[in-house]
Formats: sequence, C-alpha cells, structure tokens
Amino acid sequence: MIEKKFTLKHWLALLLIFITIVIASIQPLEYESYLLHQVGTVFMLIVLFITFKRIGLDFSSFSLYLGFLFIHIIAAHYLYSYVPYNEWIKTLGHFDLNQFFGWQRNMYDRLVHFAYGFLLYPFFYRCFQVCFPDSRPKTIFLLVLQFVMASSMVYELIEWVIAIGMSPDAAEKYNGQQGDLWDAHKDMLMATIGTLMFGLLQLLGNKKHS
Repeated sequence: MIEKKFTLKHWLALLLIFITIVIASIQPLEYESYLLHQVGTVFMLIVLFITFKRIGLDFSSFSLYLGFLFIHIIAAHYLYSYVPYNEWIKTLGHFDLNQFFGWQRNMYDRLVHFAYGFLLYPFFYRCFQVCFPDSRPKTIFLLVLQFVMASSMVYELIEWVIAIGMSPDAAEKYNGQQGDLWDAHKDMLMATIGTLMFGLLQLLGNKKHS
C-alpha cells in the first residue's frame, strides 16, 4: 500500500536509523572521513523525506531504503575497509567467511554497493513508475538498471575527485580500494548485479501472479 503520511512504524524505523547514527558517531575510526560519508547519509534522508511526501512509498520500499542506510552508516564508522564482519561471524557462528571464500581483502564495501542496487531497487522503481505511468514493468526495470549503473559511475567519479585532494594515506582510507586497481569497476558491477537480481525476481513474481 502506497503511503504519504508517517505512521508509528515509519517513525520507529527512522528512530532505529538515528540511534545507529548516534552510536556510529562515537569514536569513529577516522572522524573526517566519517563525516564525509555521513554527508551522503543526510542527503539520502532528505531525498527519502521529499519522495515520501510527494509521491508516496509502500512500507517495504521505505524499510529497504533505510536498510541500505543502516549498512552504510556501519561502513562509515569503520571506513568500509575495516568493518570487522568476519570477526563478528566467527564470534557468533564460529565460521570463517573470508577463509571459506578465499577472500584476501575486506569485502564489506562490495556488500554496500550490491545493497545499493538490491535494496534501493523498489525506491527507484517507484520513482520511475510515477514519472512514466504508462510504461510496462520491463521498461521500468531497464530504466532502473540504467540509472543504477549511471549513478554508480557518478559516485565513483565523485569519490575520485574528493580523494585527489587528500594525502595518499587518507585517500586510501576514504576510497577503500585496498590496493585493487579495478575496485571502482567491481563496485559498479556489484550494484548492477544487485539491481538485476531484485528486478528479475520482481518480474518473475509478477509473471506468476498474472
């Protein structure tokens, strides 16, 4: 159900995000880089509020959007490259995820880029649905896919512009390349895969119910 008014469930979901921001602001790994990343969080919250009031969103799209912000805020606290997800998994599940997949780097940044395409898909879909009301679901799917690919490229370019004004050490921490020359390309690919997965699942679901 499309909603344009905040209800208790919306405020509770937003409260969780604000609590996460407060906790993440306590002794982040590097405060300057943390603030740079949180500029994006504030921008996305503003976009969410404006979009919700103007065109409305169903609660699942609203929640998935906040879910993306949640994992981004965690990444901002640890500067992406240092999120101790593997230590958490080993503590809770006694399982070494990095060793199992043979990963030699911290892969949390890949998760965030994948989540950008996957978790924000319904939000982007709704926006294009309103802009092009007569379009078929397959057409909107392609529009969302192209938008995610283009916006991912723009994000990587913005990161690059910011990084060239930093010292090499600060730029490495902010960008989180971890020595991978193809990091930006792989990040864009992960966002594209996330979009394809959610979009194709949605199209298949719609086909089954038609």
